[in-house]
Amino acid sequence: MEQEVATVGLDLAKNVFQVHAIAADGAVLIRRKLRRTEVIRFFTELPPCLVGMEACASAHHWARELIAIGHEVRLMPPAYVKRYVKRGKTDAADAEAICEAVTRPTMRFVAVKSVEQQAVLMLHKSRDLMVRQRTMLINALRGHLAEYGIVTSLGAGGVVASLKALHEEQDRFPAHARSALHGIAAQLRALTSEIDRLEAQILDWHRNDETSRRLGTIPGIGPITASAIAAAVPDPSLFRSGRQFAAWLGLTPRANSSGGKERLGGITKQGDGYLRRLLVVGSTAVMRMTRKNPARQPWMAGRLERKPTKIATVALANKTARIAWAVMTRKEVYAAARIRRSPSLDNRVMGCVGAA
Repeated sequence: MEQEVATVGLDLAKNVFQVHAIAADGAVLIRRKLRRTEVIRFFTELPPCLVGMEACASAHHWARELIAIGHEVRLMPPAYVKRYVKRGKTDAADAEAICEAVTRPTMRFVAVKSVEQQAVLMLHKSRDLMVRQRTMLINALRGHLAEYGIVTSLGAGGVVASLKALHEEQDRFPAHARSALHGIAAQLRALTSEIDRLEAQILDWHRNDETSRRLGTIPGIGPITASAIAAAVPDPSLFRSGRQFAAWLGLTPRANSSGGKERLGGITKQGDGYLRRLLVVGSTAVMRMTRKNPARQPWMAGRLERKPTKIATVALANKTARIAWAVMTRKEVYAAARIRRSPSLDNRVMGCVGAA
């Protein structure tokens, strides 16, 4: 009796894909390459089976396509798959490693994102790119103006002053310098307008998404951060606890322990760097308000008394991530706890989530 395919490891690429398929008993049945145009036809001819892929570029698209034709698709972080590569770096070895990794009971998987969630994340990534480009233009404008003795203050006010000085004193610049500076100023205005347009769309999505609105009730999380978390984490149940969610964001200490001795370093900085940065920036704003009114954030005020500012800020970002996980999991809004006596941070976090 001919054996049926039970598990498939699919190594993604731009044009040439590698397939490694095994039966229920582990026997290798298929090991071949596929052109892009052959992928759907190949999987349509297979009986419904488990398909493993690395969570890389185009993975969510192919996952949705294969789910639509009846397969069970699981995405895995590439770093977790790499340890299953026996030797060498080939497409065939990668596909075999994916096929083996997807069957491991302790493997961690990535939730398949919908088209809408990917679209919102695209807004965020485009905005982030343009903000960095705007910063580059501002720095270039400041540097060039300083060559002619025009120095302005830092911040948004300094940018406005720089543009004003450029227009008021442009006659003192040589023609070539004037042309270059006006080009930078035009790009700066265009980028600012585009960033405002993207932020308006993100805010509109935030207002219409239930999970994002709930996340927005947490101190230190605004519409940008809330919508980014809601779109990037479609299934919070993949994380067993708030601590695991914080670890996924790279906000937990890096362990280097051995021989019964615990050695904890700085945060790992693994996982989604964009979400981590947003949480830290939001915690910085909360820290600023805590300095003005410590009674509003007693936990943060206590940290600031005992720890350096940056360490306290990252600690608050870690706590905020745990609260965010609890809010998404329980589907409730944030409500500050009246009493916090439990020594366990997880207990305190869960106590911070109240009924809607």
